[in-house]
Amino acid sequence: MTTMRASAALLLVAAAVLAAVRAEDPYHFFEWKVTYGTRTIMDVAQKVMLINDMFPGPTINCSSNNNIVINVFNQLDHPLLFNWHGIQQRKNSWMDGMPGTNCPIQPGTNWTYKWQPKDQIGSFFYFPSMGMQRAAGGYGIITVHSRLLIPVPFDEPAGDYPVLVGDWYTKDHTVLAKNLDTGKSIGRPAGLVINGKNEKDASNPPMYTMEAGKVYRFRVCNVGIKTSLNVRIQSHNLKLVEMEGSHTVQNSYDSLDVHVAQCVSFLVTADQKPGDYLLVASTRFMKESSAITAVIRYNGSNTPASPKLPEGPSGWAWSINQWRSFRWNLTASAARPNPQGSYHYGQINITRTIKLCTSKGKVDGKERFALNGVSHVDDAQTPLKLAEYFNATSGVFEYNLMGDVPPASTVPQKLAPNVITAEFRTFIEVVFENPEKSIDSFHINGYAFFAAGMGPGIWTPECRNTYNLLDTVSRHTIQVYPRSWTAVMLTFDNAGMWNIRSNMWERYYLGAQMYVSVTSPARSLRDEYNMPEIGLRCGKVVGLPMPPSYLPA
Repeated sequence: MTTMRASAALLLVAAAVLAAVRAEDPYHFFEWKVTYGTRTIMDVAQKVMLINDMFPGPTINCSSNNNIVINVFNQLDHPLLFNWHGIQQRKNSWMDGMPGTNCPIQPGTNWTYKWQPKDQIGSFFYFPSMGMQRAAGGYGIITVHSRLLIPVPFDEPAGDYPVLVGDWYTKDHTVLAKNLDTGKSIGRPAGLVINGKNEKDASNPPMYTMEAGKVYRFRVCNVGIKTSLNVRIQSHNLKLVEMEGSHTVQNSYDSLDVHVAQCVSFLVTADQKPGDYLLVASTRFMKESSAITAVIRYNGSNTPASPKLPEGPSGWAWSINQWRSFRWNLTASAARPNPQGSYHYGQINITRTIKLCTSKGKVDGKERFALNGVSHVDDAQTPLKLAEYFNATSGVFEYNLMGDVPPASTVPQKLAPNVITAEFRTFIEVVFENPEKSIDSFHINGYAFFAAGMGPGIWTPECRNTYNLLDTVSRHTIQVYPRSWTAVMLTFDNAGMWNIRSNMWERYYLGAQMYVSVTSPARSLRDEYNMPEIGLRCGKVVGLPMPPSYLPA
């Protein structure tokens, strides 16, 4: 009898362990060796950042809540970080991979990222986030699929194709950084690339194939550092279905504007005469436009594509009107089985408005960009998040050097780490103002937001009368047109230290970025994870005792 009871107890324990293992979300393990290699892209042999000898880097293909484990070996000659653009890192800014949140991976060492696309679906990308490294490559796509039991508002496509398209510079990223450091501009890009290929290589052999009568998904991300793009396909309509993690109303378009650091998904039906067709990406809002094409071939085709490219749009009005046509699919499920429109953002009272205005000026004779008069500089030694966590901010940064409204234009810019605080779980309106003659694009790490409105000139409270308070798309990156404003709304419910930045990397590098510290007064593991035991330490926090753990959830 005792033996039977012991056996039964062992079976129960084994069953409990098995259940616990099954309850945990699946793991995806990656090992990345990051190196430089020589690639000829714009007819110039140049140094390109490679991951496992690949450019673009490996695709991270997963489902909602999967555990992503990436062991990064830095075989470069300088420190390295990766940011997972659009992945919210819920409660986990420790894995955000920005200079203000993480110590860099030093040359000749490795470190492991571990994160989840918690309650997220959609199309995202990663990139190296230090200095001007983003101009050297090192980027790749992240595709997050819905879990099997969550309905998707369109049938499974016959193929799922990445389109990583962006501008490209032939100058080394260190040269670009040096130019900016000495007061020069990075100038215009040399051209465009699709999936790391130039015009010739993107068309021979064909980059994409389709079978007549079937439907295909194209995930387009603008991975450039300066240039807005328009994307279109000869003789085919683009049915927009997803934008930066949200299902959209499925409108059809002849072409789509995709601004810097934005991602969209559209479906294409192979409903034309079998042959070759060109996917076209062309620059927007530039005096001298350029374009790149990639061949899409119907299976069995031997008919070359027409050399006549479909014309792209012109002007700002077309672009802003297209943005106004984008709508959130209120009835579709997101990462959870509840309608996307169950969150009624337009009915929540705004507790704070932060108006962020970019400005350009000279400090010590060198051009800088600022947000509300503060031009951000990262502490050279201690990441802001670590200084805060170890209560060692003295001498590293001060909170709230900038106000919620821009200062007078006569106030000189201040160079400093720009960190503001936001009260946990408050609903905040952020207004981006762009007084420059060229377009801007902004991103908020750790969050999705509702881009409620945009318009010309200076924002005033009366502009709220023009907001879409019902079904604007929940996303994480938004354009701000020249001499215009864009207003977004979000709940600061993700505790951590989060970067807010211009995606125009020249402006970002020169100070058009900041951090927002969102802390939970409860100091609970329900709201934020402790710093991982394997977390890298640097600067002032080296050798300090680990702070007390957050309280159990």
